[in-house]
Amino acid sequence: MIELEQYRVDLNRIRESIVEAGESLNLAHMENELAELHETMNEPDFWNDLERSTKVSQRVKVLEDKLSLFKKLNERAADIDTMMELAEEEGDESMVAEAGDELKELDEDVKKLQLETLLRGDYDHSNALLSLHAGAGGTEAQDWTSMLYRMYTRYCERMGFKVNVLDLLEGDEAGIKSVTFEAIGENAYGYLRAEKGVHRLVRISPFDSAARRHTSFASLDVAPEIEDDMEELDMEDVRIDTYRASGAGGQHVNRTDSAVRMTHIPTGIVVQCQNERSQVQNREVCLRMLKSKLLELHEREREEKMADIKGEMKKIEWGSQIRSYVFHPYTMVKDHRTGYEVNDVGAVMDGELGGFITAYLQMQ
Repeated sequence: MIELEQYRVDLNRIRESIVEAGESLNLAHMENELAELHETMNEPDFWNDLERSTKVSQRVKVLEDKLSLFKKLNERAADIDTMMELAEEEGDESMVAEAGDELKELDEDVKKLQLETLLRGDYDHSNALLSLHAGAGGTEAQDWTSMLYRMYTRYCERMGFKVNVLDLLEGDEAGIKSVTFEAIGENAYGYLRAEKGVHRLVRISPFDSAARRHTSFASLDVAPEIEDDMEELDMEDVRIDTYRASGAGGQHVNRTDSAVRMTHIPTGIVVQCQNERSQVQNREVCLRMLKSKLLELHEREREEKMADIKGEMKKIEWGSQIRSYVFHPYTMVKDHRTGYEVNDVGAVMDGELGGFITAYLQMQ
């Protein structure tokens, strides 16, 4: 059977890819680290320190999941090999087709694993802190910021990352002025770090009664969440302000200065948090965010020239975007079943393009 010969070639290639991925991730080192962590967990006073025990348990789960994944991939490859031998002996075409489907799924899973092997940065494995800010465009930009926020939270959910909102400032009429949230999960920063920059949207504005085309901008900042890798922060360089939290949270939260804003005077970095229930908790989150942003700044200083770092930051407007989302001009086709005009992804264009992006994101 010609298909079986090709499937065998593909299977050998996939097995080689599995071995290469294992070497890149250093499975032997992972097994040694897992054994050491198990010994740590067996210590009599291990569970007395809740913070330490939680971190160790999380790391153990990550290592066990990765080692288990490699074992399952090799087992699946062996099962497909056996299936192809049986199909050849019995001349069963349906089993050949089944082996092909299993091989295709295995190939996709191995490619995902190969992508993880590329995340070799010092902090790629860390959680990510993301901050979205509306730029030029007024209400239209604030609406665009809320769409990006929805898009990235949906992506995090699909990747299995937990999303925790730290600070959110709603727009005057619609959308979001700024939002800071963390994506918690293995390799969250590695997957999201390339999204940092200015994002541009072109569409017919639902906030313009004349239905004119508008261009709006929003910026996304991404930093790794680091707690212990930095030296102790000099608090004399930090200005701490407290203020009333807004939104839900109960009488205690809304009647006391529970929200915290920290400003690092030497660099001008500002972080704030108001979503925790007490000022102490908000202060801890702010401190963690500030350390992460300072670390990210130090990383950029290592990669770029100092002159570029100290230069003027790009404005959230024309010429600064890393990606453009253009929904007008667009090619329109009339759907004769409904009478509406639709674009190539099938989203209804009935004059309110504000609903288009929401529909587009829901389809992803």
